[in-house]
Amino acid sequence: MSESDTVTGGASPVRKIIHIDMDAFYASVEQRDNPDLRGKPVAVGGSAERGVVAAASYEAREFGVRSAMPSVTAKRQCPDLVFVKPRFEVYKAISRQIRDIFAEHTAIIEPLSLDEAYLDVTENLQGIPLARDIALRIRERIKAETGLNASAGISYNKFLAKLASDHRKPTVSS
Repeated sequence: MSESDTVTGGASPVRKIIHIDMDAFYASVEQRDNPDLRGKPVAVGGSAERGVVAAASYEAREFGVRSAMPSVTAKRQCPDLVFVKPRFEVYKAISRQIRDIFAEHTAIIEPLSLDEAYLDVTENLQGIPLARDIALRIRERIKAETGLNASAGISYNKFLAKLASDHRKPTVSS
């Protein structure tokens, strides 16, 4: 069944939900804004004894560093880990920029956090028939305007769209 088909022979269109999730958002912003951090394991958060990792770059994730991990554990697992203090005002501004891109396609936006949202594009503002094409356009615009990467998943419900976007996330080397 194609995206343009309907469930009941014309009564109501199949829902088209896109889940957009920024890739390692806070850490990617820091690497974008500070070229010295590119290619290095980066953790956004507190490096003090009671600090916690808010976000980890993919380079840090290769060492098992994850968000919500105590900073001392992260440093033990990745001795070269570079800690960066969070800049939430910068992340919020970029998030607003990204939401403006979403709003060009649909008014039905359900933000989950600064770096992810569900979009219902069943009846989108640009009349694009395929959700895949909308997701590609959104990802391209985000990359062009912010220099950051986003993952996208598409389905007829939020749960499966989220699973799909997680499945398309960049992976760490094993």
